[in-house]
Amino acid sequence: MSRLLLLFFAPARRPLWRALLLALLATITWLALSPDPPKVHTGWDKANHALAFAALAFSAVWALWPRPRQWLLWLAPALLAYGGFIEIAQSFTTQRQADWADLLADSIGIALGLLAAWPLGWLARRQAAVILGMPSSH
Repeated sequence: MSRLLLLFFAPARRPLWRALLLALLATITWLALSPDPPKVHTGWDKANHALAFAALAFSAVWALWPRPRQWLLWLAPALLAYGGFIEIAQSFTTQRQADWADLLADSIGIALGLLAAWPLGWLARRQAAVILGMPSSH
């Protein structure tokens, strides 16, 4: 399991996580602002928002690994601002409407994505330290 963590979450994988993060941002923006997006959903709009923003937060942590904690002070607010931008932009479209409850679902998704990444980050840092023979407390 530990080596599997490093396979996916090592610093060498950061460019792949950054590419995924950019792809997610582009896809979510398109889905949110397109007049007739494909029907990709969980069955409940708020779950769609939470899932999308959990994926954004999770991938953002790995795009910034090995020190995502340094970025947490701006990461969660930046993702929430992105969600707010989407809601504001939707208010200017005729086919979509802004729903501030969506922003609440976005914030729940951000929290879930960060919470899911945290223990994996701790395990990956610990395993990297073991492999490299370094202390894991940085």
